[in-house]
Order: sequence, then C-alpha cells, then structure tokens
Amino acid sequence: MGTIIKKKIKGINYYYYVESKRIDGKSKYVNQKYLGSADKILKMVNESGKSLQDQVLYAHEVTFGSVALLYDIAMRLDIVSIIDEVVPKRNQGASVGMYILTAAINRAVSPASTNGLKEWYEKTALPHMTGLKSTLFTPQNFWNNTDITVEQLRTIEDRIFQKSIRTFDINTGDLIYDATNFFTYIDTMNPSGLAKRGHDKAKRNDLKTVGLALLVTPDFSVPVLSETYPGNRGDSTQFSDMMEQLKLRYRAIVGKDAQITIVFDRGNNSESNLDLLESEGLGFHYVGGLKKNQVTGLFAVSKSNYKPLSCPGDAPEKYKSLTTYRMRATVLGREATTVIVYNPELEKGQLQGIQINIEKTKSELLEIQGKLLKRSKGELKKGKKPTFESVSKAVSKILDHREYMDDISEYEILEKDNHIFLTFSDSEDKLNVIREGQLGKTALFTDRSDMSDYEIISAYRSAWHVESSFKQMKDTGFLTVRPIFHWTDQRIAVHIFVCVLAYRLCSLLRKELHRKGIECSINQYLKSMNSINRVTTFYGDIKKPKKVEAFISGDELSSRIEESYKLQEKYYC
Repeated sequence: MGTIIKKKIKGINYYYYVESKRIDGKSKYVNQKYLGSADKILKMVNESGKSLQDQVLYAHEVTFGSVALLYDIAMRLDIVSIIDEVVPKRNQGASVGMYILTAAINRAVSPASTNGLKEWYEKTALPHMTGLKSTLFTPQNFWNNTDITVEQLRTIEDRIFQKSIRTFDINTGDLIYDATNFFTYIDTMNPSGLAKRGHDKAKRNDLKTVGLALLVTPDFSVPVLSETYPGNRGDSTQFSDMMEQLKLRYRAIVGKDAQITIVFDRGNNSESNLDLLESEGLGFHYVGGLKKNQVTGLFAVSKSNYKPLSCPGDAPEKYKSLTTYRMRATVLGREATTVIVYNPELEKGQLQGIQINIEKTKSELLEIQGKLLKRSKGELKKGKKPTFESVSKAVSKILDHREYMDDISEYEILEKDNHIFLTFSDSEDKLNVIREGQLGKTALFTDRSDMSDYEIISAYRSAWHVESSFKQMKDTGFLTVRPIFHWTDQRIAVHIFVCVLAYRLCSLLRKELHRKGIECSINQYLKSMNSINRVTTFYGDIKKPKKVEAFISGDELSSRIEESYKLQEKYYC
C-alpha cells in the first residue's frame, strides 16, 4: 500500500510517494517517486481539473515531408560532401555544401530569394535535422560562403552525376539536348557577360536574358550536364560548345569515351553541328527533326505509300495509329536515314487550329471590308483615305500573322469610282493540298541506319523531356528559376546551378518512386509531401511549458511515400 511522506532538505519540505514492504522483519521502501514541493503538488491538483484543451498555450508547426524527402536523397548522394571537397571552408557554421543544398531544397518546395531563405529555413524541420541555426542563413552569409567559380561548379556537377549513375543505374547511351533562356531584371548599363539582350523565349525582349543549355536522360529527365551562357548567343553556337564539353566531361565521369546518341530539335540543325557530331574528336550519333524545306522530297511522297508502324508488344497505344515512310536522302550536306511520320491525331489537332485561325482571320478581314464599304457610302469620313497599297499591306499583315492563312486565303482588292473594295474567301482545294503535303507529318533523320522506325520515333519523341524540364523550371510554384534578381555573373551562375540541382534531386526522386511502384509528377509528390508537417503543442505553465510533438497526417500519396522512406522514424526518433 502506498503513502505520501515528507522529507525536509535544507529547511524545505519535499514530498514523495512511497510503497513499503516488510523484509527480514523490517519495513523497507520498495518503490519511491518524487512528487515535488507543496506548491508543485497544489499546482498539479489544480491543473488536474482542467481539460487538456484548457491547458494548451500555443503550437508551432514546421514543414517536414517535402524537405525531409529531398534532404534524404541528397544525403544518400553525398551532395554536401561532394561540394565541400571541391570548395572547402573553415570548420565553422554551415559548410558551402550545406548552403547550396539548403537553397536547392528551398528552390524545389517553396522558392524564395536569398533574402527570404533564413525565414523559410526556420519554418521547416531542417534546423532539427541539420543541427544548424537559422541565423546562419542570412543573404550575406550565403553569398560569402558560395563564391564558387564556373570550373568548380562543373566539377561538382560531374561528381554528382557520377554518384547518380552508380546509385540510380542511369543509362547514358541516349541523351537529349536543348537550350532556353530566362529573363532578368539586371540594369541595362550593368556590364554582365551572361545577361544580354537577345531573343527571349518568354517574349521579354525588353529585358536582359541568360541562357541555359541542358543535356538530360530520356527516362525521368535527369540532368546530365548544364551550362549557363550569354543570352545573346545563338542556339547553334551553344550546341557546339556543349558537345565539346560533353566529350571531355563524360570521359572524366565514366572513365571512357562516350557512345552516345544525341537527340535534338529542328532549332539545332546546321551542317557545322552535324560535322562536329560526326568528327573523330566526338563521334556521337544523332537523331533530329527536319523542316520541310530541308527534305522536300520526303514530304512529297504520297501518304498512300506509307506503311503502318511496326511496334513492339509493350509500345504505348499512341504509336499504333502511326504510319511511316523511310528513305535515304541528302540532309544538310550528307546522306542520312530519313523517316516521315504521319499521325492522324496530330492532323486533327492542326486542322482544329487552322479552323480557329480561319475564323479569326475572317473576322479581321470583315472589319477592313466593312470600313471600306462605309467609306464608299460616305458613312465614314475620319482618318486617312485608304489606297490600294495601304489595304494590300493591311491584308498581308493579317494573313502573315497566322500559319497557313496566306496559303489558303484568296482575296482581291478592287478600285471603283475612286473607292477601294475588298473581297476574300478561303479555298478548300488549297487546304486539301496542305493536308496531303504537310498536316500530321513529322520528318526525322539519323546517322544510325541500324535503328528501326519505331526506335527513331521514340528517341525523337523523348525530346519532350527536356522541354518539360524547362517548363518545370519556369513553373511559379515549384523549382522556378525566375525571377533572377542577381547582378553579377558569378551569382547568376550559382543561382542557376542551385535550380538545376533542385531539379536533379526531384527527377531522381521521381525515378526512384517509379521503381517503388508510385507513379506521380514532381509537382504532385512535392505538393502532397508538403501536407506532412511537424506540430509541437505547448501546454501548462507559460514559464516552463510542457510539450507534445506530432505529425499532421498526409493524403494517400504522401502516406505511401512516407511509409516507403520512413522519414519520421529516420529523422525524429
């Protein structure tokens, strides 16, 4: 039976719960538990009458799921160690690798500028996971610790990719190349060598842009090489630079010369680029797309001569409706294997676009026609009197603005009684000629005569992976590169490296999730994992509160991912 006893220690009374038992004829304490002072016991009694809800003081919530998932794969890839080996620093505070990784995780899950990095960091589980205080991640500290040269960035990227090949069994036999650019807010007078005015693909030609060239794998778009370059450099020039770099860096990564097939779009077609790929120095194979004027003979072949595409049993359903025609042809100064592909679904979509353009064009031409009629009746007198030349120029501008409109439209400008009139129509016969010769068709070429039509087509279609990479990196929710507010070339290069690193981690995670039987996009799993947060609830005495820690349950997808990686167990138990 238990009882409460009092012990006086240094003049202060303390109370204990004790249980006694007779041993060898003597009463001895066999269980003793300290209860506290009289005031503490009184407080416990008073609080025992309160509900837990009444005792709650406040709660603190931090982001856990998404940051833990990215931190976990980064640790398995030794990202921090690789960076620190290339760019060492004194053993104090956060290392260079930790600054870069923290910025990359932020860029993936909740993009913020370096000014917002510290605030974001302290609202995540990263301080608990890394043991680093948020005060380390000020903008000044970040840039003081990330003064990394372009050559160092290349070395880091190569080592990360080398580790990725071993860890994730990445096939580098086929690689996809493309380039894009990102506008900046750098002042016109800034002497930046990277930020230049050029043809901005977001139509922001009023701003300086920075180029980014990427080589990615066909499966899951894992970046192999990235290169930041001046925004006014042409795509074709950058292509040759990247191929030279690939040769040198690939040898350093895998220890042998590359046996690679490069896939690229029509924008990179040039005799000089193909000469480079075929040279003894590189010796790469290639699959590319062709414009109509580069292989007119192929487009002239009647569709009645096409054959159904021979597909393997596991081919996607979308390939089974394709027909092709294959022949050897002279392409950009050399003999190559060419394949023209007809896709009825593509033609259907193009026809819908043409019909929309016809209606818009007709509406604009009707407006011109109506104004000319009103002027001839004296109902419209304001403005400059139209002439044959001015109306012809206005009509040509409308027709040139939309694809195929100049080819299928027929119009006549008449002058009668000192007035100008316009008549127009669209020609069904001309549209049928376009349908037969162009719509639904894609022309491809390769130096590999051993590839089947299906292999050529599937290789070229994989090029959408690099396009989707750029689309993802221009997304405003996750992984965005824009806006670029940095003012020096070194900071721009580091910023884009961080963005590519973030995308690399996300792509590798998607590849790994696929292996685990979890199919989802990058945005889907990041958004889902963002729902798993860590909540610490404080209750009791405001001066010395007690706390209870728990995780917010996620949705079905995040629960499957958490179960697979055991993140809560790994980082909080």
